[in-house]
Amino acid sequence: MERKRQYIGPVDTSTTSPIHRPAPAFIQLETKLSIFETGIKVVDLLAPYRRGGKIGLFGGAGVGKTVLIMELINDIAKAHGGVSVFGGVGERTREGNDLYMETKESGVINEKNIAESKVALVYGQMNEPPGARTRVGLTALTMAEYFRDVNEQDVLLFIDNIFRFVQAGSEVSALSGRMPSAVGYQPTLSTEMGSLQERITSTKEGSITSIQAVYVPAPTTVLSRGLAAKRYLSSTILGLDELSEEDRLTVARARKIERFLSQPFFVAEVFTGSPGKYVGLAETISRFQLILSGELDSLPEQAFYLFSR
Repeated sequence: MERKRQYIGPVDTSTTSPIHRPAPAFIQLETKLSIFETGIKVVDLLAPYRRGGKIGLFGGAGVGKTVLIMELINDIAKAHGGVSVFGGVGERTREGNDLYMETKESGVINEKNIAESKVALVYGQMNEPPGARTRVGLTALTMAEYFRDVNEQDVLLFIDNIFRFVQAGSEVSALSGRMPSAVGYQPTLSTEMGSLQERITSTKEGSITSIQAVYVPAPTTVLSRGLAAKRYLSSTILGLDELSEEDRLTVARARKIERFLSQPFFVAEVFTGSPGKYVGLAETISRFQLILSGELDSLPEQAFYLFSR
């Protein structure tokens, strides 16, 4: 804190907010539904985010959860001028440093005028005590509530990783000598998670849209009785030569749609070699309709890969 005080000036502590607080009353809630445009084609077209809703990003380590979060922060700040709050709960220090450097280079964090910055970062890396890691998620949520209730803004709240929040709570429970539940988690899990999630909502002043990464700690094998009943055997899938002309056309359009949904990210320009692109929802739908209607059947599927113009 002393280094930060010397770097950006004195910190105003005249007004504080508790991190443990009740959820907004029912009469304060906003019930009107609207879509939150992200500028990412595959999200806006196939799995749109509801303004004021909660979105989970499920996946194992290294599949791109943090990269997607970094891209969303960049897009929302630049395209909408919106505010984002990032809570790094129990993740690696390297990822937090990468996010800070990326947001600083892109201008989302304005070091010359902190008031013009569009993101607030709260970190509690995995080597911190469990009590500190538990409070990171609540601290980030309290910051988001300030932007919503006081500044009357629409806020994006990112929690990476919500599983680590539960894990930290489990460690605190074990240190407190509480009897664990049947699956090993703390007996107060539903209460702790419920008190966090209920505060993430839309009110008449603004909205908090939460995107939470959910780390899957082990690979999952799914055995489907339904697929077995249909005698679905991957080794016996017929090739394109065995399909009718109509089915071949359907497969060709599906492959073009799959490649069309690829998109160069701003935060991954150094890896893809392509400049990042924000694609509006209207443009995404119109391009998708062109492929589906067959107007672009003459183009090869390679022409749609990372195509965002």
